[in-house]
Amino acid sequence: MMSKKSKGQGNEFIRAMSLLTQIGITIVACIGVGIFLGWFLDNLFDTSPWLLLVCTLLGIGAAFKSIFDFAKKI
Repeated sequence: MMSKKSKGQGNEFIRAMSLLTQIGITIVACIGVGIFLGWFLDNLFDTSPWLLLVCTLLGIGAAFKSIFDFAKKI
């Protein structure tokens, strides 16, 4: 049988792991969408590699903004 202290520590660990997972998935998704959008627009408008670079940088910026938003929420 688990004591209340160990059960509380388990819940904190699960909460921390879920937050870290959410942050990681958000970072990968933001950058991935930026790369895909830049690649697609480069192929559409034949501007390689400029739109890929711009959209990748925008994706990285969106990832940083998401990290700061998560930090505010905590």
